[in-house]
Amino acid sequence: MTRRLLRLGRSLAFAWAAVVILVAVFQRSFIYFPSRASEAALIAEAQRHGLEAWRDASGQIIGWRRPRQPGVLAANRLLVFHGNAGYALHRWFYIAGFGDLDRGRTWDVHLLEYPGYGARSGDLGEKPFNAAASTALATLRAEDARAIFVLGESIGTGPACALAAAHPLQIAGVCLVTPFARLSEVAAHHYPFLPVRLILRDRWDSVAALAHYPGRLAARIAGQDEIIPAAQGRVLFDGFTGPKRLWIEPGAHHNELEIAPTNPWWREASDFLLAAP
Repeated sequence: MTRRLLRLGRSLAFAWAAVVILVAVFQRSFIYFPSRASEAALIAEAQRHGLEAWRDASGQIIGWRRPRQPGVLAANRLLVFHGNAGYALHRWFYIAGFGDLDRGRTWDVHLLEYPGYGARSGDLGEKPFNAAASTALATLRAEDARAIFVLGESIGTGPACALAAAHPLQIAGVCLVTPFARLSEVAAHHYPFLPVRLILRDRWDSVAALAHYPGRLAARIAGQDEIIPAAQGRVLFDGFTGPKRLWIEPGAHHNELEIAPTNPWWREASDFLLAAP
């Protein structure tokens, strides 16, 4: 009987170790869920939403925005880091929600595309995403001197907060939607039987990133979030010591926040971010 238990224990240990190795090797397949499309298809889709390609200095498409209206120059720019699944164009509603305020005179919204998403080449992961964020910021700053804010949705919390930490004087404010405090804690929540804190390669720590950020923080949480627990957003929000405002939709799941342009959140978040210090 004892030998059988020992054999069973060894078998279970080997099986567990095999799972750990499998997850460690292919972990980004469990984290990122990009959608791909050709550049031509994306440009056609953008046109249907009234958008155009946003290109960097080399001419590469790095995201999407509205064409500039004659005689209209928005006072501020918003750089959006979208959520995990899909690609940037699927978040066209951020342009509608913020971009329509005051007839386009308040926000010029840019949807950044991640490497490995849409038609953009590159690898998935924290370093490539953070590098893309830095390139996007440099591209915006080269265009003109208008204020730049960032919005991070879900996985976009990581690069948005990292950019604010790296360039605190160049990012005027941070808005986070279904945010996480630390990516390792989200992973541990979903895989409590694995040593994810030891094997995780991408380790965005949004709490640490915003620890010394001097700007304003707006956060929007889904109360029944099954992907990023609402408690993660609360940890991040509660740990921030600067000016901040929190919105919670108690019954909403991760992908159920109200996104209609008529929702008052767009105006409320905008007014808070732009309020005088």
